[in-house]
Formats: sequence, structure tokens, C-alpha cells
Amino acid sequence: MSEQRARIKVLSAGIFSLILVLGVARFAYTPLLPLMQQQAGLGIAQAGWLASINYAGYMTGALIASLISDLVLKDRLYRIGMLLAVASTVVMGLTTDMTIWAISRYVAGLSSAAGMLLGTGLILNWLIRHNHKSELGIHFAGIGLGIAGCAAAVVLFTPWLDWRQQWFAFTALGCLLLVPALRWLPAPDRSGLTASGQTMEEDPPSALYLRIFMASYFCAGIGYVVSATFIVAIVNKLPGLAGQGNLVFMAIGIGAAPACIVWDLIARRTGDLNALILAALFQIVGIVLPVMATGLLTALFGALLFGATFIGMVSLVLTMVGRYYPTRPAKMMGKISLFYGIAQIAGPAVTAWLATVLGNYNAGLYFAAGVMVVGTLLLLLLKAVEKRDARAKALARL
Repeated sequence: MSEQRARIKVLSAGIFSLILVLGVARFAYTPLLPLMQQQAGLGIAQAGWLASINYAGYMTGALIASLISDLVLKDRLYRIGMLLAVASTVVMGLTTDMTIWAISRYVAGLSSAAGMLLGTGLILNWLIRHNHKSELGIHFAGIGLGIAGCAAAVVLFTPWLDWRQQWFAFTALGCLLLVPALRWLPAPDRSGLTASGQTMEEDPPSALYLRIFMASYFCAGIGYVVSATFIVAIVNKLPGLAGQGNLVFMAIGIGAAPACIVWDLIARRTGDLNALILAALFQIVGIVLPVMATGLLTALFGALLFGATFIGMVSLVLTMVGRYYPTRPAKMMGKISLFYGIAQIAGPAVTAWLATVLGNYNAGLYFAAGVMVVGTLLLLLLKAVEKRDARAKALARL
């Protein structure tokens, strides 16, 4: 097999795995949420708690990833995670029991971590080892395709299938995605050398840099999770936009699908941190536009902007981490994603509380936008720390 063909197969395995663990196992829940509220009796607060439980599963997976260095074990857990994604999806249609739903969402969170962290780490390790560019834009297109595809599927299915049958349809789709996600990712190479025989060396940043970096990623997690979880329900309750929530959610996925490739190009020209700051600023606008919408076009533009930026930030951050730790990228990805995971638990819970008190989810979006402002300020501080660290390294070499 030619090197270029091997690269395409590996990246395709990553794309299909992300469509499975995030599109099917995770994000099918968001466009199906209004239908489950209508047909299965799911309440507002319960919906928020199920989302938080999902992220608790993701955080558990991130913790596991942060503790593992062995690539073979990571590969094994990645493959188990793909199977759990399908299992957690079918369970959602088998019951209306809140406890079983909660277990399913927790397991789906575990599978999301397997795809996002272990799978991404394995793919980035393969790219670096085979002397390809250490960029994940193509790989992360799977998230946007998963979001847009699942939203489109719900729009297509809803006239014909009830909420339960749609979960079963997503299970069938998951089984199809499972094949390339497992077969096209090769077994990992545990040697510390690239294919051309060069040593893969770590280049970690300072402890202060990492602490601020993690804090800013926590803020990004809050900014992402509230919109990603509740946008359908929010838009459906805006004046004149009833029933348009799934269309807006689809726009998030359409915005996300090509975005990581674009952010890779922006980062090449501006540097990673400048690209992150730009993405954060645009994401703030994307978060608040839907709730301020005076019509469908404004809501759709906000969704496109949000989709293009939240996934760009994830891709840029995980790529940066992989470059700092090329021999064990998933381990550090797991550590930094713990902060993202904590945010993903706190965000829906706070939003559900605000919705219970105020009767709608709108305040949650303003809360998320405010936290993103703090995260942007932290990224600006990070630029100063980066310059300080560069000066210290230069002096150490003298």
C-alpha cells in the first residue's frame, strides 16, 4: 500500500470513528431531545442531567486516557469504545427508565473519550511517525459530519419514525460505521522512532503555561457544551422559529465539517495561539446570535459560526498537545480534556438550573458566552507566558 493511500485510510478511520462516537452515540440525543420530551415524557431538568451524565462518562474516559502510556492498551480500549458506542445507542430505544438512560449516556461518554482522545492520539502518533504533517483538520471533520448527518437524519426520520425507532435506526447506522473505524486503523508501533529512523522527542511547555492552557480549555468547554446540548430546544421556543431547531443544529455540523482544515491553514499563517484567540472571539458571537435572533437567517448564521469555531478550538488544542508530546499524545490529551470534561458536566447542570428557575434556556447561553470571554483573556495571557518561556529557553542555551 502506498504511503498516501495508507494516510487516507487512517484518517478515514478517524473520521468514521468520530461520526460514530460523537454523531451517533452522543449528538443524536440533541436533535432527538424535543421528540423525547413530547413522546417519552422526558422533562427539562432530566434532559440536562442526562447531558451532564454523558459528560461524566467522557471525563472518566479522559481520566483513563491520562493514566495510560502503552499504545497497545490504548488501541484495545479504543476498539472497545467503538463497540460501546453502538451498545449505548440501542439501549436508548429499549426503555423509558431514567436510570437505564443515565447508564447509557454515561457509557456513550466513555465511548466519546475513546474516539476523541485515544483514537485521535493513535492517529496523530501514526502521522508523526510516518513523517506526515501533525495536523488533525481532516480527522476532526468527522465531528461536523456527525452533527450535520444526525440532525439531517432526524429531520428525515421524524415524519415516519417515533423517538424509539429513530434510536434503532441510528444503531443500524452505527453498525455500518463500526467496520471502517476498526479495520482501517492499523496496530500501533511502540518504537520511539519515525519511519525514517528519527527519534521522536518530547517538547513540553512550562508548568505555568500548561495551567493557564488548561484553564482556558475549561472555559472553551463551557462555551461549547451549552449550545451543543440545548440549541435545538432553545431555537424551537424562539418567536417564529418553532420547529426550526434541528435545521439550526444541522447548520452547526455544516459549519464544523470543513472548519478544522481551515483553522489548520489559519494557524500556519498566524501561529496556534493567535488562531485560538480568533476562534474564541468568533465563538462568543456564535453562541449569543441564536438567542438574539430576529429570524431564521440570524440563527443559522450564529450556528454556522459556532460550529466552525468550537471544533476549530478543539482541533487546535489537541494538535498543539500532540506536538508537545509526540510519543504519548493521548496521555496529555486526556489530562487537558479532564478540564473540558468538568466544564461539560457543570455547563448543562447550571443551564438546567437556570432553565428551571427562569423557564427557558436562554440565560445558559449568556452564561456560556461570559465564560468564553474569560477564556479569551486567558489565551491573551498565555501569549505573554509563551514569550517569557521563549526568552528563558534562549538564555539557557547561551
